[in-house]
Amino acid sequence: MSRAALIGGGVIGGGWAARLLLNGWDVSVFDPAPGAAAQIRAVLENARASLPALYDRALPAEGRLTLCDSIAEAVTGADWVQESVSERLELKHRVYAEITPHLPEGGFIASSTSGFRASELGEKGAPVVVVHPFNPVYLLPLAEVSGPEDLRARAIPVITDLGMFPLELETEIDAFIGNRFQEAVWREALWMLKDGIATTTQIDDAIRMGFGLRWAQMGLFETYRIAGGADGMASYIAQFGPPSTGPGRS
Repeated sequence: MSRAALIGGGVIGGGWAARLLLNGWDVSVFDPAPGAAAQIRAVLENARASLPALYDRALPAEGRLTLCDSIAEAVTGADWVQESVSERLELKHRVYAEITPHLPEGGFIASSTSGFRASELGEKGAPVVVVHPFNPVYLLPLAEVSGPEDLRARAIPVITDLGMFPLELETEIDAFIGNRFQEAVWREALWMLKDGIATTTQIDDAIRMGFGLRWAQMGLFETYRIAGGADGMASYIAQFGPPSTGPGRS
């Protein structure tokens, strides 16, 4: 059985714990925050009730959860190390300095960061690859994988075996792909709210009852290609013009 070390057991770290445990991994967690253990167990209960429904096969026997008193205790002997501490670069660097001496030969750190580039995370010498999930980690399959090519190649099979969808980024970019889209929609939503055009409920309903459902199945480019009919994207552009010339169309 494989063993993972999770450094940080908050919302994302707890989600990783649930995803890993229910896929048969033993999991060691280090998080000194009060209430971290209770939060992880609550997330795990939610995952037990929902994750099995996403699989077309029976999940393996659940792994064992161990709460550790130090980073060294959690990391020593681990096959996978996932860092999910707060989004402060100096904090991550301090944590990596503690993790690195206890990695096995050739071992590396997978970071859940939602914005930092792997080159920034590893600038002090730690072997780091970005493996950025979406919340809840135990349900949403996407994990954006960015950083050194050799580490990406080693991380992707692990993510795939966990029933997730690794989206490999060959080019580093701040906030990756998914978060940049979310932030663009968020900016527009805040402007509509500020200008009194829509309420928060109206904005959320427009997404969840409309294009959000469509995007979940087809994404952005496929949506517009299909909207163009038999001639695809070329027909759509000919009819409506580039999106930048005016308001978007459904």
